[in-house]
Amino acid sequence: MLSHNSSSLAVLLLLVLPALEASVIALGPRRSILRHLGDGADPPDVVVELNNSNFDAVLRESPANFAIVEFFAHWCPACRNYKPHYEKVARLFNGPEAVHPGIILMARVDCALKMNTNLCDRFSVGHYPMLLWGCPIKFASGKWDPKQEKNEIVSIDDGRTAERLLNWINKKIGSSFSLEDEKYENENTLPWNASDPEQISRAVYDIEEATAEAFDIILEHKMIKSDTRSPLIKFFQLLVAHHPSKRCRKGSAEILVNFDDLWPSDLSISSHAISISKERESLKGFWICGKEVPRGYWIFCRGSKNDTRGFSCGLWVLLHSLSVRVGDGESHSAFTAICDFIHNFFVCDECRRHFYEMCSSISAPLNTTRDLGLWLWRAHNKVNERLMKEEKDLKTADPRFPKIIWPPKQLCPPCYHSPSRKGLGDVHLEWNEDEVFRFLVKYYGEKLGSSYKESVSDSRNDEAIVDDVVTSTNAVAVPLGAAFAIALASCAFGALACFWRTQQKNRKQRKNLSKT
Repeated sequence: MLSHNSSSLAVLLLLVLPALEASVIALGPRRSILRHLGDGADPPDVVVELNNSNFDAVLRESPANFAIVEFFAHWCPACRNYKPHYEKVARLFNGPEAVHPGIILMARVDCALKMNTNLCDRFSVGHYPMLLWGCPIKFASGKWDPKQEKNEIVSIDDGRTAERLLNWINKKIGSSFSLEDEKYENENTLPWNASDPEQISRAVYDIEEATAEAFDIILEHKMIKSDTRSPLIKFFQLLVAHHPSKRCRKGSAEILVNFDDLWPSDLSISSHAISISKERESLKGFWICGKEVPRGYWIFCRGSKNDTRGFSCGLWVLLHSLSVRVGDGESHSAFTAICDFIHNFFVCDECRRHFYEMCSSISAPLNTTRDLGLWLWRAHNKVNERLMKEEKDLKTADPRFPKIIWPPKQLCPPCYHSPSRKGLGDVHLEWNEDEVFRFLVKYYGEKLGSSYKESVSDSRNDEAIVDDVVTSTNAVAVPLGAAFAIALASCAFGALACFWRTQQKNRKQRKNLSKT
């Protein structure tokens, strides 16, 4: 009996092993048979693979403050042995599951590939593996020369293990990262200082993330119907003219121009039900903020807990940014577009009702940028006051980022008059609204996206520069320039709407001609 079982087992192994061996080979040399049989697969690489064709573009558009680039050769035994160490550190900073996303971009270049020869020469690669550190924008179109005295890109001289590399990073930027750090259990290492107004400059990446997520929610919940087309079109027009990210302005324009083809004006419930399956297929060529967005993580809007801040924070920052970028002549239409967008497309029912109640309480038009900016500021503080009480009672607040009245005094001392008492223990804040508006314009207008603009400025032409001037102006900083820019912005907004209508008419005419 034992002999028979042994023979059967031997036959079974002979049949199974060739197929198993083939599958293991297909998976690559990094996996063993034991892992394939159930010991767990290797986690996917998170280090960004760069080459001569994408090196400058990826680094130029990276949201990270810093970058490390490893230059290696795939045939080098030391490089193969170093890879697990480099990946271990990279898991802290790279990818949607990163513990500290958006701080350091960790990348690698294979110098053994002929296509990368010039790139590796540009950075004076003389041994493998070689690690260089610097700001991403300095790598893009930059170079490294070890003989040059003042280099903005520096060589990492002690990163031979994951522990040593992380120690080098911590010493370089004064951080306290650990290989044992876990996601959302790292309140002491979040890169945030509420008194530092420069923090807002990186929120443009979160605005891109929130814009892309909002669009995904609209599609996922099938919210584009006959009665919601018009509010969505108006909001897209607002994004095209005034979104702080050029990528999102471009993507919104492409969707807007093709809007009638994607969602016809005679959209009925039955026809919409039929078209849902085709909708995703039709939208494959459209990315509202570029192919790399959403990235899967937040930077400025990141909470210290998994379920705090994030999307809602990013959406608020977007609305504030829009409110200070519109011109006086379009402030009320922008107000209407924002209110209708939240009313029709924000899926948190209670939040939507509260916001629309604040919109409905406005009896007179908001005729200036100042009126719109201050109204949204008051509305946001009303929301924060309500949530402060609820989160305190329910203990649901983010311990690192509790709701506060905005802006805090350390960010804008002139915004505050001396507080006055209105009751037993109650303090009534008296605001200097002129100073508040100046702060909003500077914070959400000038500072927001400043690092982003620097990162994409190398290859910009005159048209792109004019585009940014048109969509980033305000009525406070420089009266003459602002007045000119407001006129340009209004013209751009109107011209876009006119262009869009013309495109739709042309499309309909072509369709009618094709039918005849």
